[in-house]
Amino acid sequence: MAMYTSLTGLNAAQTDLSTTSNNIANVGTVGFKRSRAEFGDIISSSALQSAGRIAGNGTALKSIKQQFTQGAIQSSLNVMDMAIMGEGFFMVKSTSGTTDMSFTRNGSFTVNNDRFVVDSGGQALQVYPVNDSGTVISTSINDTRALRLPLTSGQPRATTGISLSLNLPSDSEVIPSNPIYTAANPYVFNKNDPTTYNKFTSTTVYDSLGNPLAAEIYYVRTSSSNSAATTNDWNVHVVVDGTELTPSSGPNPMQLQFSSTGQLVSPTTGIGFNPLAIPGGDPLTVSVDHGTATTQYSDPFSIVSLTQDGFPAGRLDSVTVDSDGVVKASFTNGQTQALGKVAVATFANLNGLKQTGDAHYTATGLSGDPILGEAGSSGVGTIRSGALEQSNVDITEELVNLITAQRNFQANAKAIETDSTMTSAIINIRS
Repeated sequence: MAMYTSLTGLNAAQTDLSTTSNNIANVGTVGFKRSRAEFGDIISSSALQSAGRIAGNGTALKSIKQQFTQGAIQSSLNVMDMAIMGEGFFMVKSTSGTTDMSFTRNGSFTVNNDRFVVDSGGQALQVYPVNDSGTVISTSINDTRALRLPLTSGQPRATTGISLSLNLPSDSEVIPSNPIYTAANPYVFNKNDPTTYNKFTSTTVYDSLGNPLAAEIYYVRTSSSNSAATTNDWNVHVVVDGTELTPSSGPNPMQLQFSSTGQLVSPTTGIGFNPLAIPGGDPLTVSVDHGTATTQYSDPFSIVSLTQDGFPAGRLDSVTVDSDGVVKASFTNGQTQALGKVAVATFANLNGLKQTGDAHYTATGLSGDPILGEAGSSGVGTIRSGALEQSNVDITEELVNLITAQRNFQANAKAIETDSTMTSAIINIRS
């Protein structure tokens, strides 16, 4: 019986050695979690056997448990390398949708030829859908989707509005106007004749095809007064791509009226202009809004702000991942787009997870269903971009365990040898 008891010890020592060897072999595996073999003694007894006379029948493997402690963080130059600081697992799934969800701490992600962000096994990183501001729309596992980087920012946006604020000098001269050009009075607006306007500014607008068009705004002072009851008037000429636009309502050309204190009286809202035909594209319809900050002071002519809401299609320029896991793409046209928020899952029983290799796991009945959460909240760890979580194997501790397993194996082998010697001695007894 002692031989079989020691045999269980040999098997236990061999299992312990195998577990330790696996830990040592994976000391460089990203996201790997060390394992620990746990054993229990074997007791065989009957109801009438004295409790003080049970010697035991050896040992048996109870389980091999992984230790889900945090591994060291190592920086990398790849922004798509990610590490979870704290609790949680990345969620990955085949882009074909035929494979069950897997969970991993291995955040070594790359971009494949279809622009999906994938792990070393080709499974795509899953993210929550978000709105334009990066706020999660749904945290349901059925709503998660594969993270895919766009090539461009999408379709170009035609300019619909120009917003600007400026100061027009109060000492600007009044330029007489004549609806009919005559030699006696040549002061009819002509953008090529600086004597027919006081000031001008320009910007770039975009048509529906994403083509840039020059937009020029000219200011012509038509009246002035020191009386508080009379406004100071300016004509505004808007020229896009060499064509002067006509206001869709109100006076033509557009007019600005200032009080005697230099405050803009009208218009108080944007003024729309008739559409400009664009070859091959949609007509360009814009409005010009001078806001409430436009003034007529004694200061020099200055542009306080000048913006327009159009842009061309831009190519992908860079990708960032913040500590909350929000993935944002920046494009060459200056636009940014939130692509999703990295989905993170936790489990009620981590040791119930089934190992599938490459530091990946699948859920089982013992682990329970994944509990989805957002990084940085509800006990879930934060995301660190440009970093990888290394194995949590302590090589010094594993070498000590290796020696211990070896000694245990030798001791059990010695016990078998001793039992064999005793048995031989008994067989060789002669009467």
